[in-house]
Amino acid sequence: MVIKMEEKLLEIKNLYVTYKGEKTVRAVNGINFSLDKKETVGLVGETGAGKTSTALAIMRLLSERTGSIPEGEINYKGENLLSKTKKQMRKIRGAQISMIFQDPMTSLNPVMTVGNQILESLVIHNDSGKSQKEMNDRVDELLALVGIQPNRKNDYPHEFSGGMKQRVVIAIALACAPELLIADEPTTALDVTIQAQVLAMMEDLKNRMDTSIILITHDMGVVAEICDKVAIMYAGEIVEQGKIEDIFEGKNHHPYTIGLFEAIPDLEGEQRRLNPIDGLMPDPSDLPSGCKFHPRCTHCMEKCKTSSPPIINQNGHSIMCHLYHEED
Repeated sequence: MVIKMEEKLLEIKNLYVTYKGEKTVRAVNGINFSLDKKETVGLVGETGAGKTSTALAIMRLLSERTGSIPEGEINYKGENLLSKTKKQMRKIRGAQISMIFQDPMTSLNPVMTVGNQILESLVIHNDSGKSQKEMNDRVDELLALVGIQPNRKNDYPHEFSGGMKQRVVIAIALACAPELLIADEPTTALDVTIQAQVLAMMEDLKNRMDTSIILITHDMGVVAEICDKVAIMYAGEIVEQGKIEDIFEGKNHHPYTIGLFEAIPDLEGEQRRLNPIDGLMPDPSDLPSGCKFHPRCTHCMEKCKTSSPPIINQNGHSIMCHLYHEED
């Protein structure tokens, strides 16, 4: 008897994203990662690493005039989303795959009540023929789920604080109980107390609704809180990925990952200054040759300047670096 292995919920293979303007911007450069059901993957890196471009590519929301995917596959439940028509994607987007956008202040329509904005998603994806009352009850249920009193559904976005707006955005994303939720820095605009509440709520919703999550962030503390796997992005490439234990407790790390950890304050030590990574993220329209990180790397060798590093896989923990190739 042949046992069929369960397909991964999402599998990204050799994905490239470019933007055309006066110059060609290479935002994502051949990344690979996968996501299982009920799993949370953290995409981590500085601003400009290609995290949001990856998310927009999955949602097929790249600008038609400037953005393109010249190569790669985005397989969702075994089907390549890049082969879907616009009409097919509209049925998937919101119902099966939802996204919490980066800024709650600009994600909501200022002239619509929050209740109607949640209801809109339910109406668009009302394939089961629910009545108006059932959909209104679902709006109340969603607001209660994210910690907002249902009687506030007739209020407008400007009547809510930043944290409450983010809760409304999360309610909209969860309206149709999607199997995959992409959260693009959902706590960046929030204060620490509200940030902790939102993270706890997302973890609770994941367990209650069996939702898989791609969490985009540059905060390693947030990653440690709720992620099962981590992918570290730099200049459009995944330079290191593995289970949460590999990234936080493993022996070997990419120099960029080490730099991210060293930039985190140590509450137990007597450190007077942080150790930031020298330099800036490279211009994606003029990426350096060889290893993209070599201009900022303290371990840079001659070969790093000319040849792309190999990916060294250590029991599922992969590092793209010449340093560990030399050790092997």
